[in-house]
Amino acid sequence: MSLPRVLFAGVQSGSGKTTVSCAVMQALIDRGLKLHAFKCGPDYVDPLFHQQVIGAKGSNLDLFFYNEDTLLSLLSHHGKQADLSILEGVMGYYDGWTFDSSEKSSRHVAELTKTPAVLVVNARGMAYSLIALLKGFVDAMPNSYIKGVILNQVTKHSYEQMKASIVKHLGQSLKVLGYLPPMPEVVFDNRQLGLVAPSDIQDIKEKLKLLAEQAENSIDLDGLLQLASTAPTIKEHGKLLMNPMAPVRIAIAQDSAFCFYYQDNLNLLKDIGAEIIPFSPLSDQQLPDCHAIYFGGGYPELHAEALSNNLSMLKSVKEALEKGLPCIAECGGFMYLTESIDEQPMVGFLPGKCYNTGKLQRFGYLTLTANKDNLLCKKGQFIRGHEFHYYDCTHNGNGFVAEKPSGRSWPCVHSTNRLYAGFPHLPFYANPDFAVNFYQQALNYKQEREK
Repeated sequence: MSLPRVLFAGVQSGSGKTTVSCAVMQALIDRGLKLHAFKCGPDYVDPLFHQQVIGAKGSNLDLFFYNEDTLLSLLSHHGKQADLSILEGVMGYYDGWTFDSSEKSSRHVAELTKTPAVLVVNARGMAYSLIALLKGFVDAMPNSYIKGVILNQVTKHSYEQMKASIVKHLGQSLKVLGYLPPMPEVVFDNRQLGLVAPSDIQDIKEKLKLLAEQAENSIDLDGLLQLASTAPTIKEHGKLLMNPMAPVRIAIAQDSAFCFYYQDNLNLLKDIGAEIIPFSPLSDQQLPDCHAIYFGGGYPELHAEALSNNLSMLKSVKEALEKGLPCIAECGGFMYLTESIDEQPMVGFLPGKCYNTGKLQRFGYLTLTANKDNLLCKKGQFIRGHEFHYYDCTHNGNGFVAEKPSGRSWPCVHSTNRLYAGFPHLPFYANPDFAVNFYQQALNYKQEREK
């Protein structure tokens, strides 16, 4: 199957790969192309931005979460529905999960998927050092898959000199595909790359319009498309679609407070047979009629007062959970179910008070192993996940044991046969049985109600 694709990679975090990716995507969408954006790694923020603002559907490709067959299946499943797949790397191109290996890095993804990579380099203030840097990256491994370079934060005059030097010293094997000049008027703050409030979308679209116009002028988009077309054909690996089950309604908290979901998690639930019903814990008065509920992460701490003041919703959620409504609550969703966030009263279904520690807590990849049978799995079964949060809770639960690749471990998660609530985010395709078990409990709840 033909699947044109290209991977934008950075020298390190902050190189500008997200800005370049957004500029290129917006420019190509403006040309009428249908894109699918993939984010290497566990980040759910960039795919949300791609989908909400640019209009490109987004997914994650992560070699810690997924085995190789699953990752290739996700790439082919989504990519075949688009004219072009754009993969955005994570951290530096060779940066994996250890300091002495590129395993599970963006380069590892490029190798597995046979995707040509374009290195994004912040070349501001550089001269011949740029050549040393590029040679180092291209020659770091026998096949780097680096086929092109885009220079960021340089003027047209500097770019022309740099391009001539790159061609002289690295030849035609590395395509010089353009540049972006300094554009302080289009800098996105970190919050804007998270949930985009409706009031902000127009402002951000204006920034993207400027970026797209600049990309048309200074990035060789036709050259990028030609490079993407050189990616070898890819066959579908395995089966993503699940065996359908009887329909259920699953309520999904989606508003300014709860916005962090892996899109493929929702896709998987839909494939099994779920009707996804979005609702807002901020503005709705009560839960919708549903057979299960899913609270993702987000920014509940920024909306703690408003969440706390919505007394009817707090009451509705607590009563539903007390009656056995199946529930997954990840990170911010877990915080919402506790007694309080920064002393603002919350649902109070779970013990514990949530507070800001001022620094990242237990950040990174982990493997979760169940201490007992629960909503998602049997005792001893496991799934890989990820944590990213500055808040902590006085009672984090002990239904699972989380273990980092380094070996550090700790108890976490409140779990029962109808509940998963804790800080770790779960990618369902890391162990689809977790999603199936959640769905089965929703179906059980539906059947209990109908008796």
